[in-house]
Amino acid sequence: MFTPVAQGQPGDGPTSPQDRRKAFQILFFSLVCMGVGQSLMFAILPPVSRQLGLSETEVGAIFAISATIWVFTSGFWGHRSDHWGRRPLIIMGLMAFAISTALFATVVQLGLLGIIAGFWVIYPLLVASRSIYGIFGSGAHPAAQGYIADRTSPSERTEAVSTLSAAFGLGTTVGPGIGAALVVFGFVAPLYFVAFIAACSAFAIWRFLPERTRPSERERPKRLSVFDRRVLPFIIANVLLGTAGAIPIQTVSFLFMDVLQLDTDNAIQFTGVGLMASSVAALFAQLVLVQRFRLTSDFLLRWGVIVAFASSVLFVVGNTFGLLVAALVLSGLGFGLARPGISAAASLSVGHDQQGAVAGLTGAAGAAGFIFAPLIGNPLYETMGPHAPYVLSAILILVLAIFIVLTPRLRTAHAKPSSDVETSVPES
Repeated sequence: MFTPVAQGQPGDGPTSPQDRRKAFQILFFSLVCMGVGQSLMFAILPPVSRQLGLSETEVGAIFAISATIWVFTSGFWGHRSDHWGRRPLIIMGLMAFAISTALFATVVQLGLLGIIAGFWVIYPLLVASRSIYGIFGSGAHPAAQGYIADRTSPSERTEAVSTLSAAFGLGTTVGPGIGAALVVFGFVAPLYFVAFIAACSAFAIWRFLPERTRPSERERPKRLSVFDRRVLPFIIANVLLGTAGAIPIQTVSFLFMDVLQLDTDNAIQFTGVGLMASSVAALFAQLVLVQRFRLTSDFLLRWGVIVAFASSVLFVVGNTFGLLVAALVLSGLGFGLARPGISAAASLSVGHDQQGAVAGLTGAAGAAGFIFAPLIGNPLYETMGPHAPYVLSAILILVLAIFIVLTPRLRTAHAKPSSDVETSVPES
């Protein structure tokens, strides 16, 4: 784990490295629950959706709508966190996630019990409940990354952002295990559990996460444009990477059911095992490889793309449980390397007064993948067969590789910030 620096803004009370380390640990474990919820949603909803009479495309559209909202709100909340403070936005995001997940689980449960019925009743309610997460939940991650960036030096940024990504990865690792254990109490029991944990996490942030600088004392930051030359290459790269990475997440449950001929119960458990293996690989990349070898952002991006491409190829040729799990492992490793590489490099491209904004923009770019993947990948799955979406994923990764080669800012993402970037580290 990285060691937080001990500088602060004038007027802050004394803050020891131990206090900051404790704060980072609170933030880390509070954000784990969001990863748990995401992995549970992708493992549980596809099999259950067939009992509700929903198609693959309709299920994908639920996530696509939420992701579309996320794209437009993430940058907004990230910019607001630069002015209002990080902690309020983190709390808002966690509470929105808790409410959204609980409402989503309730709609699914009522549908399975036959209390509510019909596509035009169930489907709008599922979309609406998930959209709460897209509107307000999108504030948590850019604010959290801004909180971390405020308290780390440029030389520590890659490790710090990688550790933050690992919080989500840890959640996706334990999420399928939680789902497999709690599904005996009902298909939606794991979702209610994670909603409760998210609410507890929001309380922990409110009660224990320090943020000494009052929001009114913050210097009003300039709005960061999506077309800013410092960040545009990272946004484009994250759209390509996010779309390629979202395809297996969106379709793998259907792939397990159709290729391995599994029923709903076994599909949830087998998919859970595969997603857990993928998450462990991502954690290995972020908590072992990055932290142990202090890998640079450009190294993470380059090798992440290579490994991710190998995973797409394996998905295309895989027709056994072992091969599909191996593909998920490579996917977790590849995207687990590339995502923090892009985020850290983008963070280094701007000053400390725009850390929330750049995290929001790059996060929105990654979320855009969850718009394009279900709208393109899921129809491909229905019309051209189970392996067609993974061919698309491989093509997107190749396009990204070419873009990296042709873009100097991405090829040299490990470089120190330019002279227009502040390198002081405020306590916010």
